[in-house]
Amino acid sequence: MKLLEKLQESHVHIKDESSVYAKLEALFKGGASSLQIISDFDMTLSRYSVNNQRCPSSHGILEAGMCLSAEAKEHLHETNKKYRAIEIDPHMSPDEKIPFMLEWWGKAHSAMGNVVISKSMIKNAVATSTAMLKDGCSELFNTLHKHSVPLLVFSAGLGDVIEEVIRQKSHFHPNMKTVSNFMKFNEKDIMVGFDGLLIHSFNKNEGALVHSEYFEEISHRHNIILLGDMMGDLHMADGVQNINSILKIGYLNQNV
Repeated sequence: MKLLEKLQESHVHIKDESSVYAKLEALFKGGASSLQIISDFDMTLSRYSVNNQRCPSSHGILEAGMCLSAEAKEHLHETNKKYRAIEIDPHMSPDEKIPFMLEWWGKAHSAMGNVVISKSMIKNAVATSTAMLKDGCSELFNTLHKHSVPLLVFSAGLGDVIEEVIRQKSHFHPNMKTVSNFMKFNEKDIMVGFDGLLIHSFNKNEGALVHSEYFEEISHRHNIILLGDMMGDLHMADGVQNINSILKIGYLNQNV
């Protein structure tokens, strides 16, 4: 089987092979009708880099498209550099990181509030960005849609930007749902703030519980494949009850 051959490749690391193969067997036996997919977006569905050049996150796409002064852009760059180092620090616990993540997201959203952002600007920012989906994403989306398997895109990024990336680079099917930080727009399609709970890298468990009604609608789907690139992504399925089997796949993008 091609899948089992893929799992033997050098870039794939499995801590407990017997456990992984048992989970795969359970997923196969359950079939499409018992399956749901939960995936992070930035650097999970989207590319981390192309030809050794970093691809932007959903926040980065919009920041590049915003009309900011050179001074403001430099400040934003230094801010992102500072907090990103904290976000991926393996020596800090999630609880230690949370206050810094709140500061980071607060500063980023505040910067957005200082400029005019429209829906058309978001479309243009995505169109002119270097953002890319990972190879095989369109095939994944189409296959899941064909077999009516729900895909929840769960992200601490910007939901409006994420959905625009998927629409422009692939297709956003009806079986797909996004839980993220979505903007509020006025009658002129100008951003006036954000909707709902602030989702950052380390409170996805709260986001999962807030959106538990989504999981209730598909409560018969007890098998899960979860995709992410941060430790906080491990909690994206916290809103799911009565899990039979969950296979968690992580993408190691930095400090390999």
